[in-house]
Amino acid sequence: MIAGEEHQLPFLSNNIAVIEVNGKQLSLGRCNDKLFAFSYKCPHAGGILAEGWIDAKANIVCPVHGYRFQLANGRNTSGEGYTLKHWPVECRQDGIFVGMEEGLPGRLP
Repeated sequence: MIAGEEHQLPFLSNNIAVIEVNGKQLSLGRCNDKLFAFSYKCPHAGGILAEGWIDAKANIVCPVHGYRFQLANGRNTSGEGYTLKHWPVECRQDGIFVGMEEGLPGRLP
């Protein structure tokens, strides 16, 4: 569990939060009342995605070179051919969970 409720997550004004799950830093995006977990860094040049933004088409935009990735599936929509790692997020009555390998429960950094 990464949080009991969404308001407990450390979202920035760009609707992106940095979380830790099983010792790994991830980004968590909020768009259209849904949560999306994806890599902390861009697969191209390592830009910190939490410093980017989410566009009107539900893409995370890297702050370094503007590469765009769909939040729902990690597909590169700006044409460079990279894929962004992403993980399922489940919002349940008992908390918010990121689906990763078995191990320690997710926690805020």
